[in-house]
Amino acid sequence: MDRLQAMSMFIKVVEVGSFSTASKELNVPLPTLSRKIAELENQLGVRLLHRTTRKLSLTDSGSAYIDPCRQIRRTKLGRF
Repeated sequence: MDRLQAMSMFIKVVEVGSFSTASKELNVPLPTLSRKIAELENQLGVRLLHRTTRKLSLTDSGSAYIDPCRQIRRTKLGRF
């Protein structure tokens, strides 16, 4: 798995607050996006997101991980 890609997907999900919206904006199938986030969580050994049918929120681990992800993405991809 490309961890940088998974981190970028994680950031997008958090920014838009929805897996389905993130999949549309990233032009990635929803099952692929969900699988990539699950793989990232498995690699890290933590849950990053609380998922319910109505709400998506960061876990404590997700809150701690999101800012380093953004910094890495900025460094590697030159994005804001």
